[in-house]
Amino acid sequence: MTREFAETLHAGYTQTFAMTRVLADERSDFQHIQLFENPAFGRVLALDGIVQITERDEHTYSEMMAHPPIYEHGRVERVMIAGGGDGAVAEEVLKHPSVRTVDLVDIDRRVVELAREFLGSVHGDAFADSRLRVHFDDAARFLETRRDTYDLIIADRPDPVGAATSLFSESFYRTVAAALRGTGIAVFQSGVPFFQEDELRDVCRGMRSVWAGVATYLAVTSTYTGGLMAITRGCRVPLSGSALDAAVERCRRDPPSTRTYTPDVHRAAYALPAWMRAITDAP
Repeated sequence: MTREFAETLHAGYTQTFAMTRVLADERSDFQHIQLFENPAFGRVLALDGIVQITERDEHTYSEMMAHPPIYEHGRVERVMIAGGGDGAVAEEVLKHPSVRTVDLVDIDRRVVELAREFLGSVHGDAFADSRLRVHFDDAARFLETRRDTYDLIIADRPDPVGAATSLFSESFYRTVAAALRGTGIAVFQSGVPFFQEDELRDVCRGMRSVWAGVATYLAVTSTYTGGLMAITRGCRVPLSGSALDAAVERCRRDPPSTRTYTPDVHRAAYALPAWMRAITDAP
């Protein structure tokens, strides 16, 4: 009999996956880790009962977390990824030749170990790249000693429960801002607004207290219940229309190998529906 995994992240709504093979089901020092195979999505990683990544649609999220801010910056050399132990975002960042170092900081060593063993299709050769350095630490604590260090910080954070709660605080945004150099950019996973309206509103409010340039764009990921995933960027300088044009042109001249991200998708990602714009702009 086929087992089932049920995600009950949102009250009154459940999504269910058939588990044709269980690869891992264990509790680390920080969270419940489940890794299984599903006929529709391939291998699926869940933490504390919440789907984090699947083989089939990971590119819809990881590409959008990495490529827009890299092209908007223009010359990213030093990158820090908070979370992201599956290596998917790191793989996308490392596609850019200008990138010299990537510090991947995940608090849970076991997530990285299982990803390296079972999720090669998700992270490719990222963990073998000499530019990638993996640190098992609390991201906020790690950044406190790295002032004016990074061109890009990507918070590939899970939902604000358990160990991840601190990654949604205003103090974390201030720590991130201090670790950026010059016109560095930070991007944050900001929830699925259809179900997590309060999360996106709180993220935008918290970030506006730290950065002058705050803007939300979208990724569309099937297995994130609600589909439209919000990603919010912070920078000292607001993203102008001309700056977005320049970013899109950089991508056209030197496109990465991607399945989701394109110059047109980059531009369109900032076109929020009216109901979502009301959330992001709320005082």
